[in-house]
Amino acid sequence: MIYPKNAVEKLGFIEIKDLVKAKCLTEAGKELVDKVQPQTKLENIDRFLRQTNEFKQVLLHDAPLPIDHFYPIKSFIEKAKVEGSFLLEDEFYKILLSLRTVYAIIRYFNEREQQYPNLELLFEHLPIEKSIVRHIENVLDERGKIKENASRLLLEISQQILKSEQEARKRIDSVFKQAQGQGWTADGNLTIRDGRLCIPILAENKRKIKGLIHDVSATGQTVYLEPEEVFQLNNKIRDLEFERRREIIRILIQLTTELRPHVPLLFSYHGLLTKLDFVRAKALFAIDIEGQMPEIINQPSISLTNAKHPLLFLTAKKEKLMDVVPLNLKIDEVDRILLVSGPNAGGKSVCMKTVGLLQLMAQSGFLIPCDSSSKVGVFKQFFADIGDDQSIDSDLSTYSAHLSKMKYFTQFADAKSLLLIDEFGTGTDPQFGGPIAEAVLEVLNKKKVRGVITTHYSNLKVFASNQEGIENASMLFDNEAMKPRYILQIGKPGSSYAFEIAQNIGLPKEVIHLAKQKIGVQQKKVDTLLVDLEREKKEIYDTKTAIQLREKEMLSQQSELTELKTYLEEHKSQLIKAAKEEARAIIKNANKLVENTISEIKSTQADKDKTKKLRASLQQEADLLKEKMVKVVKPNIIVEPSEDLAVGDWVRIVDTGNEAQVIEIAKNNLILALGELRTVVKKNKVEKLRGKEKAKATKRFKSVSSDSVADFHPEIDVRGLRTEDAINKLELVLDRAVMIGYPSLKIIHGRGDGILRRFIREYLRKYAQVSRFEDEHADRGGDGITYAYLA
Repeated sequence: MIYPKNAVEKLGFIEIKDLVKAKCLTEAGKELVDKVQPQTKLENIDRFLRQTNEFKQVLLHDAPLPIDHFYPIKSFIEKAKVEGSFLLEDEFYKILLSLRTVYAIIRYFNEREQQYPNLELLFEHLPIEKSIVRHIENVLDERGKIKENASRLLLEISQQILKSEQEARKRIDSVFKQAQGQGWTADGNLTIRDGRLCIPILAENKRKIKGLIHDVSATGQTVYLEPEEVFQLNNKIRDLEFERRREIIRILIQLTTELRPHVPLLFSYHGLLTKLDFVRAKALFAIDIEGQMPEIINQPSISLTNAKHPLLFLTAKKEKLMDVVPLNLKIDEVDRILLVSGPNAGGKSVCMKTVGLLQLMAQSGFLIPCDSSSKVGVFKQFFADIGDDQSIDSDLSTYSAHLSKMKYFTQFADAKSLLLIDEFGTGTDPQFGGPIAEAVLEVLNKKKVRGVITTHYSNLKVFASNQEGIENASMLFDNEAMKPRYILQIGKPGSSYAFEIAQNIGLPKEVIHLAKQKIGVQQKKVDTLLVDLEREKKEIYDTKTAIQLREKEMLSQQSELTELKTYLEEHKSQLIKAAKEEARAIIKNANKLVENTISEIKSTQADKDKTKKLRASLQQEADLLKEKMVKVVKPNIIVEPSEDLAVGDWVRIVDTGNEAQVIEIAKNNLILALGELRTVVKKNKVEKLRGKEKAKATKRFKSVSSDSVADFHPEIDVRGLRTEDAINKLELVLDRAVMIGYPSLKIIHGRGDGILRRFIREYLRKYAQVSRFEDEHADRGGDGITYAYLA
């Protein structure tokens, strides 16, 4: 139940329905949108939401749904149901096109069995009755016109008409040429008058040719005459055309009679098209508002994360304004009523309306703009007091109208009711309006009502802070910029910032000073305290944000140190072994050098100058060997890249010396291509190739790639294989095709029961490099062969 009736309009639900209706293709679909009401059964809400969500997935991620023709065929079916009636050619043609659409849709979902289980419920057990289409196709051609051979008699009549028309044309042409030769005709050619072919004759010559005058020109100088010898032929043609029309009507009556037994099934087909149109419109609207399916729970509670008002969101997107500030709140058994306070134009009413509108939408089967982690419960009743409902007819003032609603709320609201009140208690003297509002709030709280209430009254803020079940909340305000932030903060009331806003818009200082003197001392203290609390809260929030950022940086650095330590521990033994081997080689070379030096000294018989030169050379070699030893003892384990790597760069893997090309970068990891193989390596374990090294690597890669292309066969036959074996075989060929840059694959899987085709296409959808896939041409295998195109 919704009270009052105009609550849905004030919350914006009517506007939502209008936007959804605009996306419907049929009037019947629009009528379904008009009938939408919030549901109270959990299974219905869940099914409607899942159907919309599944259709959204079809629109975003699957092949287009074959919905080429949506016609309002219900009136045609109603007409065909009546004995003795018959449908016209155009009506049969629209039924034919609609049936083709229905059958294509049923086949579409049969090919995706269990992929969209809730949408499949729309046409469960609905058969494809091909005989209906066959009967119509036997009579109508592809343009929707009666075929000339729809019956033997119709064919004979049509041939007689054609023959008579040709004879009549031949004779009138002969008369026309003769009249032209005599100069009896007016300028112009043969023309049609009253459905008859006539000769334009000058008025003074009209007696020279026997015939029937059908018309006279505006000036009276030309008459349009049908020659007597053609007159009888034209009458015969007219009679044949009447016979032809009678035969067409007979055929249409017969076709309608053949259609009549299928009327119940045709109504079912019409219902399917209408429901699909309706769900499709909801899915398209969900895409526009970035709607998601929340979790549905069977209790009266709400938990919204990053929720946005859909109408504000659409306006901001259309006008390219700043994004709508998301809303986060929770209403449950513990915190049942949210009392929202804060400055004027700060977003209190929008907050309240967002909660009400999203709840109405969810219970009506519409996806809502929020995170999918949000939770939406089920409410049996919706109560709202929004805006000014004063009535001259009922002699109600604004406050009287509010009180009438309060009376109704306190009488009929319960724990399964959602209550939405804007500016609670306003409309009368605050000295009395405040206590009355507090009393009403206390009664509603005792009845465990759920809801959102906005207010400026301080006594309500104090009452909420001391009452279980009611939670204070406020819309944040930027004290320095003097602008609202539109952020909802749970747990504390907010100031109205009346003096600050008045000062900001330029109200004279003496006026503000006098106003401050006139308000109570206690009220001034409360308001000042709220402002100070909000300022301190913002400072704490900024500090907390800075700390979290610093913690994130420290965690990142710690992670890098951990990775470095792990690398050192993993490669410690290898590094030590390599260092020892290099050290042995250095020592061996040093020993050889010393032996050679001694031998040369002996051969020169210890000549002083020669010995001095040999010692200097030995010392130089010793210094070089010493440097090498230092490098061996302190090896450069980690390669620090001098610049950022990019996809397409060529690198050398330090550990193995292999050259490879970067094909993907994921944080600190590189995915490299080694010919047709792939490997994952840390960034700090490669060196970037430049100049000639890069050119040589590229040249080697091209030669390997060309060989790969020459050996590669872009056709794979998986017929007769088990699903797992077929997928494995397909995966190998796909990977190789991606590596060598091949544009497409031909996959032969056969028709059968369609199981292997479905699994293969599901795998192709998940393969990131596959841009699209399609059936082979019907003449060359049709849906028994799939072409996959690679991005």
